[in-house]
Amino acid sequence: MLKFHPLAEVFPLIEGAEFDALVADIKANGLHDPITLLDGTILDGRNRYRACLNAEVDPRFEEFEGPNPVAFVVSKNVARRHLDESQRGMAFARIAKLPKGANQHTAIAAPSQAATATMLNVSIDTGQRAKRVLDEGTPELIRAVERGQIAVSKAADLTKATPEFQRAVVQKISDGTAKTATDAVRQAKHEAKVEAPELPSETYRVIYADPPWSYGNSGLDDYGHAERHYPTMTIDELCQMPVKAMADDDAVLFMWVTSPLLEECFDVIRAWGFKYKTSFIWDKVKHNFGHYNSVRHELLLVCTRGSCTPDVKTLHDSVQTIERTEKHSEKPEEFRAIIDAIYPRGRRIELFSRKTVNGWDAYGNETSEVAA
Repeated sequence: MLKFHPLAEVFPLIEGAEFDALVADIKANGLHDPITLLDGTILDGRNRYRACLNAEVDPRFEEFEGPNPVAFVVSKNVARRHLDESQRGMAFARIAKLPKGANQHTAIAAPSQAATATMLNVSIDTGQRAKRVLDEGTPELIRAVERGQIAVSKAADLTKATPEFQRAVVQKISDGTAKTATDAVRQAKHEAKVEAPELPSETYRVIYADPPWSYGNSGLDDYGHAERHYPTMTIDELCQMPVKAMADDDAVLFMWVTSPLLEECFDVIRAWGFKYKTSFIWDKVKHNFGHYNSVRHELLLVCTRGSCTPDVKTLHDSVQTIERTEKHSEKPEEFRAIIDAIYPRGRRIELFSRKTVNGWDAYGNETSEVAA
């Protein structure tokens, strides 16, 4: 059996029903186009060669005589196959990893990134994301992108997760449990949800919380409901959290909530042992879709337990205009700075934290963060 040239491996083999159809066609009609060889290896025609062997049809060969084997392979595959942007991006990444050399008999004189991007009709950014998948993704994740099951942008984000989480997401797409990568991530996160850690031994004067509210209805994937992005909690589950035991007798709670859950959130505030005092409004500048209006704000409620007025007299504007990022639920650090400024004294803790911040403890049971 002939070996495949490294350039031929830039593109994935066809599999399943598509390969079976090729075998059947060659068995019925013979091999129309010869298989191209370079230095005794198959440069183009791996699928036809495999199909010939399965169909018991003698393959025909021709030697490559052109000046640029990279351009030849790219041209053949892009013209012949219906490859999506992510699949072409993976080809970009594989070409970038080819060994550099002076001639086609020792190593491939790989083109520049710009030239490769032009040949494959992809952006360099897409190619760089694909390279991250190739370098850091599990074999299962790489195959899923090359099969067109997961977009390379989603897969690049998944490389930040553990190998086990990557495999779980791919499995849910492969077996049909999830229809989209976003849904697969959501399901995998729910399954990976662990019991909350033990209570901290200390109590806190300042508590900052961005609860994973459950909306219980459908929305848009890209800036839609939380269930599509991370494990959520019901009002009852949030009320049962032992926040009251974490708080000093005199403490302050800063809690994020969106307008649709404004009424329900007061049950949580009371269950945690606090009383509502006032609020900050985050003007996000960019709009999100809502049911009754185009939403561009979120509320940071200020609640106290006992006597816990601010330590300083400086008053900050209740409306903060800060353009939101594209990362779901990410809150501006300017609000943490405001909290630190008006309550500089006392131990502080962030609930449902997604990163470590100096001077703040963290409590929660969130899984590894992955953008969906």
